[in-house]
Amino acid sequence: MTDRGIWPFLPQKKPTTLSRAEGAYLYLDNGEKILDAAGGAIVANIGHGRREVADAIHAAVLNCTYALPPWLTPEREAMIEELKTHWLPDHLGRIHIASSGSEGNESAIKLAIQYHASKGHPEKNVILARSISYHGTTISTAGVSGHLSRKRGLEGILDDYPRVETPYPLRCPLGRDHPDAEDYYVKSVEDTIARVGAENIAALIAEPINGSSGGAITPPPNYWIRVQDILKKHNILLIIDEVMTGFGRLGEKFGSEVYGIKPDLLVSGKGLAGGYSPITGIFGTEEISNSIADAGLGVMFHTFAALPQSCAAATKVLQILREEELVERSKRVGNALRAHLQDKLNQHPLVAEIRGEGMLIGIEIVKNRETLECFPEEDRIGDKVVGHAMREGVFFYPGGTGEVRDIVCVGAPYIIGEPEFELMSNALSVALDKIASGMTS
Repeated sequence: MTDRGIWPFLPQKKPTTLSRAEGAYLYLDNGEKILDAAGGAIVANIGHGRREVADAIHAAVLNCTYALPPWLTPEREAMIEELKTHWLPDHLGRIHIASSGSEGNESAIKLAIQYHASKGHPEKNVILARSISYHGTTISTAGVSGHLSRKRGLEGILDDYPRVETPYPLRCPLGRDHPDAEDYYVKSVEDTIARVGAENIAALIAEPINGSSGGAITPPPNYWIRVQDILKKHNILLIIDEVMTGFGRLGEKFGSEVYGIKPDLLVSGKGLAGGYSPITGIFGTEEISNSIADAGLGVMFHTFAALPQSCAAATKVLQILREEELVERSKRVGNALRAHLQDKLNQHPLVAEIRGEGMLIGIEIVKNRETLECFPEEDRIGDKVVGHAMREGVFFYPGGTGEVRDIVCVGAPYIIGEPEFELMSNALSVALDKIASGMTS
């Protein structure tokens, strides 16, 4: 048995201990069955324990345990063919592989800067970020992230990045869901570029829809179309972080499709292998690749990138998503789940908004739904809701940045159905009522 004084690194009263996981459910060491409404960390898109994925990993390990990432193996070739034939947008013709979302976003940032250097513009090296965002846990990706709570204690080493305001219609400074919200947030992009100078900016990195940092905050309808035009006009690349939203999470192959985005670089990882093995793809244009190559610049690999067993897992997960039409299911079931949660919980006095796309849903909890007043950060209300719901048999993912807080995220496997809808709404209802009763007791 693991010495609980050693794991995890920061002491906990009692870490959650699993015995196994199957389908959409987790089983604790005491035998309790928990619905994994979070898909772990919004990862487990096809569910847990698919034998065919395990068999593919087993065969890959026996065939070629490790090979240098730039070399081709049968497992890498199969994944590349699957991605190219069935998944990637036509304009993204080059693939670079990393192990994690943090590595993937850092790689994309480096590629964007190298691209401009290859064009004779090394001064174009500034990365624009967004006010509410999360892009990873390395020094550079933590710095570029708009996530206060995950920077604490690191402020002295993190670079400061110029930021545009993340579209947040519920809390738009012009007013709640203001009709001019889109213009306001587009102007933030224009003003920031003017202040920093387009001649200095390499790229904007952004999620198509906020992940857990903001809790599935959806942008105004034409926001992305307008922002893309502005970036193109100023020769600024667009890096779209789809680590969480890619491979069906929003009901399309990529979240970019939902909003008409045509990124120069797209990063996607969690759903690529569905949690069965660590892998993230950085997908870019031929123009970026050829320019960097023609300038004689190198793109270094990560040691454990594109492990054959990870590529085999990804190929099998992607095949399952296609053959079982799970991307389409994500849209259909996600829309139904969101409607169900809105019907059951939208009028709760602590619920400000239930939002999202497909199987990424955010529930924002507030002290006063009329004024949108938040609970004090130290009350950790979001964590308390997640804890109460866990005792009711459902695990949700806590979101927020510290400044944005008390967000509960749903990122369940695409395989769930109506019985799981009821489990989720009942657990959330009990949890919210317990918080409300604590306010009045």
